[in-house]
Amino acid sequence: MEPIITLTEKCRKCYSCVRSCPVKAIKVEKTFTEIIFERCIGCGNCLSNCPQHAKVVTDKVGVVENLLAGEEPVIAVLGCSFPAFFHTFSAGQLAAGLKKLGFAEVHEGAAGVELIAAGYAEAMEKSSEVLISSHCPAIVDLIERHYPTLIKNLVRVISPMVAIGRFLKTAYGPEVKVVYLSSCIAAKFEIQAEETQGAIDMVLTYREMEEIFLKRGILPALLAEDAFDGLEPHLGRLFPIAEGTFKAFSIATDPLDTEIVTAAGEVNAMGIIKDLAAGRINPRIVDIRFCYDGCIGGPGKKSELTEFYKRNLIIAHFKNDAPYRTASHYQGEQKQISLTRSFTGKYVRLKVPKGSDVKKILHATNKFTQKDELNCRACGYRTCREYAVAVYQGLADLEMCLPHTLQQLVEDRGRLIEKYELARRELDREYGDEFIVGDDGGTIEVLDLIKQVGPTPTTVLIRGESGTGKELTARAIHRYSKRNDKPLVTVNCTTITDSLLESELFGHKKGAFTGAIIDKKGLFEAADGGTIFLDEIGDITPKLQAELLRVLDSGEVRPVGGTTSRKVDVRLIAATNKELETGVRDGWFREDLYYRLNVFAITMPPLRSRVESIPLLAHHFLEKARNKLNKSIIGLEDRAVKAMMQYSWPGNIREMQNVIERAAVLTHDEIIKLGNLPLVFAENYAEEADDVPDLRSFKLEREPHVMRVEKKLIQRYLADAGGNVSKAAQLANIPRRSFYRLLDKHGLKGRGAD
Repeated sequence: MEPIITLTEKCRKCYSCVRSCPVKAIKVEKTFTEIIFERCIGCGNCLSNCPQHAKVVTDKVGVVENLLAGEEPVIAVLGCSFPAFFHTFSAGQLAAGLKKLGFAEVHEGAAGVELIAAGYAEAMEKSSEVLISSHCPAIVDLIERHYPTLIKNLVRVISPMVAIGRFLKTAYGPEVKVVYLSSCIAAKFEIQAEETQGAIDMVLTYREMEEIFLKRGILPALLAEDAFDGLEPHLGRLFPIAEGTFKAFSIATDPLDTEIVTAAGEVNAMGIIKDLAAGRINPRIVDIRFCYDGCIGGPGKKSELTEFYKRNLIIAHFKNDAPYRTASHYQGEQKQISLTRSFTGKYVRLKVPKGSDVKKILHATNKFTQKDELNCRACGYRTCREYAVAVYQGLADLEMCLPHTLQQLVEDRGRLIEKYELARRELDREYGDEFIVGDDGGTIEVLDLIKQVGPTPTTVLIRGESGTGKELTARAIHRYSKRNDKPLVTVNCTTITDSLLESELFGHKKGAFTGAIIDKKGLFEAADGGTIFLDEIGDITPKLQAELLRVLDSGEVRPVGGTTSRKVDVRLIAATNKELETGVRDGWFREDLYYRLNVFAITMPPLRSRVESIPLLAHHFLEKARNKLNKSIIGLEDRAVKAMMQYSWPGNIREMQNVIERAAVLTHDEIIKLGNLPLVFAENYAEEADDVPDLRSFKLEREPHVMRVEKKLIQRYLADAGGNVSKAAQLANIPRRSFYRLLDKHGLKGRGAD
């Protein structure tokens, strides 16, 4: 498993990790960023700079606890910087705490520094080239993976951690398990390298060690001091501070010396590496630490402590002798261990773009001239061109460019405003000031009720047959209300299954049911501050009726699968075509909910009782159909209007609107005639005409009778032809297309030729 992982659900693509990564070992995916471990040097910048804590160290606490519970002895080795982290108790108390956890022995990693000192002295004596220290694993990875030309300059000596690990495996025995405690994240990478495997079994950060203490309830500050084991170091304890390397190796330094150079911190380390690679400097040996102020400034440091205070803690530990108890297997002459190692080039070559490729990517982010290249670094790259190269290499994407994204947002906002204005104008035309058309007594009464109840917060129940305009009435109430600047959310309770309707109304939490992959806000929350219209409320189940009653009583919604409620301010308008009183009596509708809804009722009259408004409605719907179909239609024939006034309209206003639109489609003239309406209108009109003949026009008197005869003739020809339209047209001696028009006129159907 990789030492650093990304918690993808926490990552917000803020590009802090990209910005802080010195080698740009971060790849941007669709919803998160991830580390490219072939390029990573383990510096830990992405860990300490992620504001969402989406980059975390892989948890190895459980692995170490399993080691401690096993039969093999486990030794703890404290990295040289431990006094700068565990500063609230003594070194002896820390040793006692570790042994109480189950560690067989506790050693100081500083002893490993003194083991490799001779190797550095020998390398300096024999080498004629620039030497680069190899004890910082982040610097080793930096050179192996990004500056392979400097591999030859690395001192071929293992790090202090690997040295003490090999020493313990040799002196104690190969069966021992060694756990190294450090502030260094790169050490976790180092123990996985082929050249150093086997020396250390596990690396834990100091924070992970602290977690084990807390989990076990062990407080080292309350324990009596215990002794360290193994080789007692001296100068090696100064190793973690800046310039401590040469002090520990007994190499004299001089501030004016250009032969022996030290560099600590990311900026200095990257700078000196670049200078060495370019041949601008030529020291005898250079000691490089990636972390600021040496190892005490590592990514596992305690940020609340200043670097100067931590430096003092290291020096104090160097001056004050810690208790030591050297076991017999560490005394006397020890077996020789290998202190040398090799280095290999691990450079991952990425595809190099051509100039035209970079130019194309820059153009895609609206950078056409050098002036457009702002180099704002919001994407995490130093320049726009460096970012364009990263896009070409698949490490970045176009969305990372903040100025480009902001420009797109401005353009999208402009387009949305235009669409909003168009939609608003269309709605104004659809639902203008004249919400409900009609001048009959029933319509005028409804309009008066709307104007009275609209400005109040009162719950309204709209009753009436299907198609009488209940939703239009709800919209009119919302328009007259004080909430008309807030949303009106419409829900048709018959079009959604009961199981989904609860989720639609109240929302749900992730995992509440199969398919609930994310949290979802319900329509009551979406309508907060506005109005919700529940159409056909008589169709909801008793379970949902109880939930709705709770919302109306408490003003709170609780999502499906949730444990907490949220306050909402919503006005409810409901509509039904059912007799809710019957439902209360028969038990399919809750009585308490009925009284909660029936505060202010408006009953919509059916169209058959609004005969005097039919001509006005017909011309209103004709105007809408004319605009929709873009046809030049100037009006309706009087006979067509009279036929509509004689019709019972079981589908009410919705049926009337559809009839007018169909007639507008069928007419070839500038006027809708009776023949353009469905046949039932002509038949009804004809029946009326039999009782009251229209003596003003022979044509008007004759036409209904002619249509009935014509229909019967067409039906007979069809029957004689077995339903075949082509044969029926031949029998009637008229063109087939004319026969089809007659079929359509009378609402008949035939079948094609065999």
